[in-house]
Amino acid sequence: MTQNINIVEAIELIKKDEAVLIDVREAEEFKAEHIVYALSLPLSYLEHNFKLLNIPSHKSIIFQCARGFRSQEACKKVKELGCSQNRLFSLERGIESWKELNKSVVKSISYKVSLFRQVQIIVGFLIAMSVILGLTGMPLAFLVAGIIGMALFFAGLAGWCGLAIILSKMPWNKQKR
Repeated sequence: MTQNINIVEAIELIKKDEAVLIDVREAEEFKAEHIVYALSLPLSYLEHNFKLLNIPSHKSIIFQCARGFRSQEACKKVKELGCSQNRLFSLERGIESWKELNKSVVKSISYKVSLFRQVQIIVGFLIAMSVILGLTGMPLAFLVAGIIGMALFFAGLAGWCGLAIILSKMPWNKQKR
């Protein structure tokens, strides 16, 4: 079971230089806003890049995300990999609880909805609409909802999402130079 840590305890460890805070949200989410002390290592890259951080074994590692779910997953992954002798924690309720306590966050001047959230919005809408159409007498719509669900399942397994690639090429997601 993952060990949670509250904000007060986390701040105390970080300020004493006894812990490292790692934000496991996607890069776009981190860029939009992040906790002042946090390093960025998205959960999707954790498995291959965690050892590169070279965190001393005497320091605790506090994983943090938006609400605490991905940080718990990060703790599990690191334990399964067996690549850390550190004490592992998940920050309770993530950056959301940090902001509720009016703690410092670094915010981007221009906020964009992350690709991850754009995919969630579009896929969620398509599945909901397909189910509604299916319930109104169009049984083929259930098949569409199933296909979309399987595509989402495949994206999660493979780490490759065609919709995210298409969205990344849209004008609102282009980097301004």
